Amino acid sequence: MRLIASALVTLAFAGSGSIAQAQPLKTRTLKVSYDITLAGLPLGKADLSSSFAGSKYEMEGRAKLTGLAMILTGGKGEASASGTLADDAPPRSSNFAVVSKTSDNQRSVRMGLKSGRVAKVEIDPPLEPRPDRVPVKAADKRGVVDPMSALLMPAVASKNLTEPANCDRTIPVFDGASRMNVVLSYGETKNVEVPGYSGPVLVCNARYVPISGHRSERPATKFMQENKDISVWLAPVEGPRLLFPLKVSVRTMIGMGEMQASLWSLEEDGKASPPIRKAVRADEAIEAGAVQ
Repeated sequence: MRLIASALVTLAFAGSGSIAQAQPLKTRTLKVSYDITLAGLPLGKADLSSSFAGSKYEMEGRAKLTGLAMILTGGKGEASASGTLADDAPPRSSNFAVVSKTSDNQRSVRMGLKSGRVAKVEIDPPLEPRPDRVPVKAADKRGVVDPMSALLMPAVASKNLTEPANCDRTIPVFDGASRMNVVLSYGETKNVEVPGYSGPVLVCNARYVPISGHRSERPATKFMQENKDISVWLAPVEGPRLLFPLKVSVRTMIGMGEMQASLWSLEEDGKASPPIRKAVRADEAIEAGAVQ
């Protein structure tokens, strides 16, 4: 991985044989703003910022409903995550936190992970017991990634960033209460243009596969299990060599929900990179008692 390689080059030798100053790690920051719609109507906005320095990453996100939805529900949320990346392996989460608010309630989730294993979870207020909630087993908390880190999809080492094979993956997600798989498969390649990025994206078909923690008898759960109208549009991010969602489409019980990027910016050490333009090719671990 290019960022890891640059991190290893910390010493240079001058002609006299003296040791030069260690080179600082370059930090790349991807900032994406999204418009959220439901059944074609504006619903809200979201902003995600992901920073990469060497093998480490940090993510922050904010979402807020707008218009009538905001008036009716007051809905908004904030989330953060951090961890490490290594070549084409899935992200190794170390911390995840999310706070969701409406006009009449609030819930927070904090989770610490170590080597892909959930070390500790705090949910406030706790979820209410339900007879149809599928119990979460100890094995369901191993080899997982948090929902935010799941947005980082390292490219297959031997492939170009926009090779179709980069779609084909199963993402094991644990959100603090439920375990699921998100199964992606290649659909097609499209050309898109948004402020900050113009070029090819991989359109991956997605399936939701609940494992545990979900309520098995809820109509929404059954609908999503059978839902074949979910797609994720992935744009390439050079440097960390990964793909990141530019658009997510999910059919819901009341219409199509979409999260579409309205702004895409990749900065290096605080300086914005020029807009990315490409052509389509022909052919830290956290201790259990220290969750932040």
